[in-house]
Amino acid sequence: MQKQNNSLAIISFIMGILGLFGLIPLIGSILAVVLGHLARRQIAADPSQDGDGIALAGLIMGYVGLVLACSGILVMTLFFGGSIMAFFAAMASSASMML
Repeated sequence: MQKQNNSLAIISFIMGILGLFGLIPLIGSILAVVLGHLARRQIAADPSQDGDGIALAGLIMGYVGLVLACSGILVMTLFFGGSIMAFFAAMASSASMML
C-alpha cells in the first residue's frame, strides 16, 4: 500500500517557494514554517502518511525566507530611515520659518 503525502507538507513547500522567491515574501515564509511544523507532527503521529522531506524543505525555505525578509526590512529601515527623518526635519524647519 502506497503512503499518501501529507497535504500540509505540500502546502508548506509551495508557500516556502512563494516566500523565498518574493511573490509573497513575509506571509509565505511564515505560513511555510507553521504548516511545515504541523505537517511533520502529523506525519510522525500517523504512519500511513508520507512527506516528511517535503515538509522539511518547506521549513528550510520558510526560515531562509524569513531571514531574508527581515534583513531586507532592516536594510531598508536603516537606509531610508535617516532620509525620512531628515525630510521631516527639513519640513518642520521650513514650516517654522514661515511663521
